[in-house]
Amino acid sequence: MEDEKLNDKNNIDSKNDVNQDNQQDELKALKTKLANQKDELEEKEDRIKRLMAEFENFKKRSDKERTNLYNSVLGDVITSLLPVLDNLEKAAKTETKDEQYKNGIEMVLNQFKDVLKANGVTEIETVGKKFDPSIHEAVSLVQDENLGEKEIKEEFRKGYMIGDKVLRHSLVVVAN
Repeated sequence: MEDEKLNDKNNIDSKNDVNQDNQQDELKALKTKLANQKDELEEKEDRIKRLMAEFENFKKRSDKERTNLYNSVLGDVITSLLPVLDNLEKAAKTETKDEQYKNGIEMVLNQFKDVLKANGVTEIETVGKKFDPSIHEAVSLVQDENLGEKEIKEEFRKGYMIGDKVLRHSLVVVAN
């Protein structure tokens, strides 16, 4: 009887050992599975972060391209209108006996300039400024002791810029 109790106890201990081994194996398997899932999660988070960064770069690139395209088209349209502006300025300077006609031309000219200014177009400053080949185009060179070296003496045609982009260079006479 004692042998039976001992056998039963050994069987119970043996079952407990097996249960503990099974639990430890199960725990190891769960830890391994958890580690694998953690690695997968980190990998997916990394992919999401990369995709988000890629998307942000795409948005910035698209915005820049859209802005450049808009400025390019606007610049082309304004460049084609600059001869009209030149003619309006000539008409405003012309002597006439009809003051209402002259006032009308000046009003249209001012309105035209206001529209250009509202679209970011600025005149390039010339007379009295130093010659800059990136925005001015010299048509002649004269000697004038009253002016400094490479100072602009006269303007033949106005130049215009939109932002940092030159739409049309100023045609100028440069001194010394």
